Amino acid sequence: MKKIVINGGKKLSGSVTINGAKNSVVALIPASILADSPVTLEGVPNIQDVHSLIEILNSMHVKTNFDGSTLIIDPTEMVSIPMPSGKIQSLRASYYFMGALLTKYGQGVVGLPGGCFLGPRPIDQHLKGFRALGAIVENELGAMYLRTPVEGLKGTRIYLDVVSIGATLNVMLAAVKAKGTTIIENAAREPEIIDVATLLNNMGAKVRGAGTGVIRIEGVDELHGCRHIVIPDRIEAGTYLALAGAIGTDITVQNVIVEHLEGLVAKMEEMGVPMTIGEDNIRVKEAQLPLKPINVKTLPYPGFATDLQQPLTPLILKTIGKSTVLDTIYTKRVKHIPELVRMGAKARVEGDLILLEGPCELKGVEVEASDLRAGACLIIAGLMAEGTTTITGVENILRGYDDIIRKLTDLGADVKMIETEHTII
Repeated sequence: MKKIVINGGKKLSGSVTINGAKNSVVALIPASILADSPVTLEGVPNIQDVHSLIEILNSMHVKTNFDGSTLIIDPTEMVSIPMPSGKIQSLRASYYFMGALLTKYGQGVVGLPGGCFLGPRPIDQHLKGFRALGAIVENELGAMYLRTPVEGLKGTRIYLDVVSIGATLNVMLAAVKAKGTTIIENAAREPEIIDVATLLNNMGAKVRGAGTGVIRIEGVDELHGCRHIVIPDRIEAGTYLALAGAIGTDITVQNVIVEHLEGLVAKMEEMGVPMTIGEDNIRVKEAQLPLKPINVKTLPYPGFATDLQQPLTPLILKTIGKSTVLDTIYTKRVKHIPELVRMGAKARVEGDLILLEGPCELKGVEVEASDLRAGACLIIAGLMAEGTTTITGVENILRGYDDIIRKLTDLGADVKMIETEHTII
């Protein structure tokens, strides 16, 4: 079992370079199997979710070569087999194989997805989209059986009842080779949607309107291989920006698309954190206390990202006064709060609302990263805290943050990852 050990209280400085977007690449990889020749993805983060997806590809005889940050996917000898449940349950984004297999083979068997538990995360909108295109979808013994009718999938108009990144992407994958035109209404507008649409168009698809609420897809007969550069990870960037505000003296976050971070930047500026915005970087200087309290409400893009409310929380604890966080996307994304309370935070959950009061002095204790972004939150809190913080549940953190120990060490943090023997009693 891995643990992260942090000796906190040290001010950090320097620069950190952001990797490719996790939330893009977990959809770009399944999308790549739609090609009839190799696809090269550049800027792929070296994270556990990527390795899990590669194992799934290899089990279907897809050849892969992951060298540095470049991933080559060769689906020319791919076969359709039932998806291995172990890896399917290790990450939620495995559900993108539903749309991809439905398009490539007209059928597929995919286990129900796993990933971090953040409360109810139904896939009903995904299935609604598949059925609207003409697919037959059945749930048998915890696996989804998908197949198309003899005449194949047909383009249609699909209205998503809720704005869903996953459903938008999955329907896009299912519709790119459907006969006629598919129109997705109330589509998600996140940058990752645009990134996947760009890959598909480079492969020969005809996807228009990505990044808006209405996406139009003209079905094509063939898709070919291409080369694609993954966009920078706005959530990783936001995590290091929050860290810089909380414990940095002068930190520059490199390789960012500033427009993707407007919600977070606005809140940090509202608090009083001094920032200089560059063309592809953001420099954060040491904040002059006191910081002002804020109210955060997560919303679909371009609103404040749900994935950033947890990493921002330790910085909010440095404000003077009362702040609130309301996550309208995942209302149960609150498991970081009891851990912060154990460290000395003045925080509690009332209904769906997180109530925070600062300032407060954090003390190092042993805490558990219950999910990916909660882990990021606890790392920042540990860097702020006096004494030693030990974080368990590290596997959750490694799902989404590439080379995090080296990056923190390069900024001056006293942090290490250790292996321990885990005895089951």
